[in-house]
Amino acid sequence: MAKKTDFAEKAKKALMERGVKCPKCGTIKTPILYVRSIKSESGSYKFSRQRVQICKCNEKEYYI
Repeated sequence: MAKKTDFAEKAKKALMERGVKCPKCGTIKTPILYVRSIKSESGSYKFSRQRVQICKCNEKEYYI
């Protein structure tokens, strides 16, 4: 039979930070969808979508 979890274990699990820590600043990286517009040779605009991990040390590169 499986061990039942009590309230203390559930609360501890809810407070745990999920994600990968940045080695430079030590904060948790947040995944976002970075969308930028690129003008093509024909003059129309295309949207480039890219998933990136944002933390305190690199947020200035993506947030304008």
